[in-house]
Amino acid sequence: MAKERHKNIPAAYLFLLRGDQVLLLRRFNTGYADGQYSVVAGHVESGETFTQCILREAEEEVGARIRPENIRVGHVMHKNSDSKEIEERVHVFFVAEQWEEGIENKEKHKCDDPFLV
Repeated sequence: MAKERHKNIPAAYLFLLRGDQVLLLRRFNTGYADGQYSVVAGHVESGETFTQCILREAEEEVGARIRPENIRVGHVMHKNSDSKEIEERVHVFFVAEQWEEGIENKEKHKCDDPFLV
């Protein structure tokens, strides 16, 4: 009998940088970490790469269209849990300093304060 392998939940994060500023989004009405600030982020969908995921999320969340050649991987993290109730996760953090279109809040039902700090 083959041993079952562990399963990971993949997610991607994006640091949009302009000079010495970074775009932050305040979570709102999501049920998870509401009131806290985050960067553009999302779960990788079935059949999608980490890069495809973060390019999609950037456009969906803040209207930023980014060419694949204008992003780079800044960090990869595997988050392991000792608890059997919490699944393992793999996070890939991207950085972009160039994008097309202006930044705007495209998900007002999930974010109430996007801004560069």
